[in-house]
Amino acid sequence: MSKLLVSPSPHIHASVSTKSLMRDVVLALVPAAIVSVLFYGLGELVVLGTSIASCLVLEYLITRYLLKKDNSVGDWSAVVTGLLLALNLPASTPWWVVFIGAVVAIGVAKMTFGGLGQNVFNPALVGRVFLLVSFPTYMTNWESNGGLFGIADAFSGATPLGAIKEGLIALNAGTPGASTLSELTSQYGVSDLIFAHLGGSAGEISAIALLLGFGYLLLRKVVRPYITLSIWGTVALVSLAFSLAAPEQFTGPAFNLLTGGMILGSCFMATDYVTSPMSIKGGIIFGVGIGFITMMIRYFGSYPEGMSFAILIMNATVPLLNNWCHQRKYGRA
Repeated sequence: MSKLLVSPSPHIHASVSTKSLMRDVVLALVPAAIVSVLFYGLGELVVLGTSIASCLVLEYLITRYLLKKDNSVGDWSAVVTGLLLALNLPASTPWWVVFIGAVVAIGVAKMTFGGLGQNVFNPALVGRVFLLVSFPTYMTNWESNGGLFGIADAFSGATPLGAIKEGLIALNAGTPGASTLSELTSQYGVSDLIFAHLGGSAGEISAIALLLGFGYLLLRKVVRPYITLSIWGTVALVSLAFSLAAPEQFTGPAFNLLTGGMILGSCFMATDYVTSPMSIKGGIIFGVGIGFITMMIRYFGSYPEGMSFAILIMNATVPLLNNWCHQRKYGRA
């Protein structure tokens, strides 16, 4: 007699799978990856290749020989982690630093908790923050030998957020010849920030490339927009209030929405299924927290960027938000 399998309802089958969802995320990130290679050149190809290959190999070895579990490389989640990690790093990052970041992302932040679906923090961001704290020199080196096919010239300089932070420090210290905030921001036009600008990690190169990818995820219904929109709304309101109160001390909404890791973080990392709340109410609170913490770090912290820290801090609140904010079940509270 065959065994009778009993499982709780609902017995609903869908055409989507972990593999298809992760593959859609990879496809959504392809435009940003292509633009980053065009503008940063072969150095960015090395970072991308090292990060993705390291994440795949490490996850295979850990699942096969340490956890003694079925191979999970085929679900594409390691590729997503490797791609996101690479887009959070400067194009000049040495390959061995990228490898260490992959070890922390896969070995510590993901597989230590049991693998995909059980990790508390976003693996790529854990790897990125670990490298930022451990290797600040490499993680703030924005030198580039130029892009492919002569698209970009060689350059070396701070990110827009870094340049503003340094300029404001010099201005407040009374340094002779220090530029005002309006003079500092005038060199970064909105069109430059939307389409492509040099300086920063590969994922900061083009807001339009990231937004195209995010639009693809929305059309495919891979993500829902409420977390991203709550982040953007909070950043816009906080920066508007501060810039109106002290226009020569605080940058405005457009600059803060289009610079740093704002687009990459809000569209592709804060919306991660595993590390974000399950309910809409919880997701909105989650997004508001990320936006507010990001702006507090940008305005008052020692780092010019705060998106990575904000997402990781709010990742830690997800269990509480899931317990507090219950999603309606089949029309009942």
